[in-house]
Amino acid sequence: MKIIKSKDPQALGLEAGTAAAALVRAAIKEKGEANIILATGTSQFATLQQLIKEDIDWSKVNMFHLDEYIGLPITHKASFRKYLQERFLDKVGALKSVHLINGEAAEPAEECRRLNAAILQHPVDVALVGIGENAHLAFNDPPADFETRSPYLVVNLDQACRQQQLNEEWFNTFEEVPLQAISMSVHQIMQSRHLICSVPGERKAQAVKDSLEKEVSNLVPASILQRHPDCTFYLDAASAARLSK
Repeated sequence: MKIIKSKDPQALGLEAGTAAAALVRAAIKEKGEANIILATGTSQFATLQQLIKEDIDWSKVNMFHLDEYIGLPITHKASFRKYLQERFLDKVGALKSVHLINGEAAEPAEECRRLNAAILQHPVDVALVGIGENAHLAFNDPPADFETRSPYLVVNLDQACRQQQLNEEWFNTFEEVPLQAISMSVHQIMQSRHLICSVPGERKAQAVKDSLEKEVSNLVPASILQRHPDCTFYLDAASAARLSK
């Protein structure tokens, strides 16, 4: 695991987005296509801004994403499908394939099965991820399930996770934040060949410290990234402030 510190979120995004683009191009050169995972949320703004500026043949890229609220319409400002459509897909042109999570599916379990079948045909080359204030990875809140091998699963969102979404102004009231989501599993995230973890902001400082310095535990879900063979954390001065070394 590597840690790269930048002075501010924009510099972090420049470095993380540039590094991710290089890995995507390398995968395309090696096998003719690249399979990627994108994260959403405020932590990914600068990284995605840089990624869309990069010289990448997006017609050779298959895209998945990490999570989506159950029952939230795509028109809602907190919808991750809406986020990716507006901040990424509309800006890069047609991809080889796009696999968005339909949180409005009548049967979430069936939607998981659909996504599972798709991602198992596309071993992931590069995953862009973040971590939550409670150190969640995707929407795998503590205590996270480190054992399930299903690529996608239905999860319950804990109070800390839901409060973060409210604090970031994706919702108007706490009661409006959904109770469940479809999330990529921890095991599936760990199958990615390369992981780019962008974590800006003081609000994430304790989660960063716990994830990097505590023993691996499902009570600190992102601590599992310590075991990944090629994971790079991109931090700014604020998110790295509590690290002891």
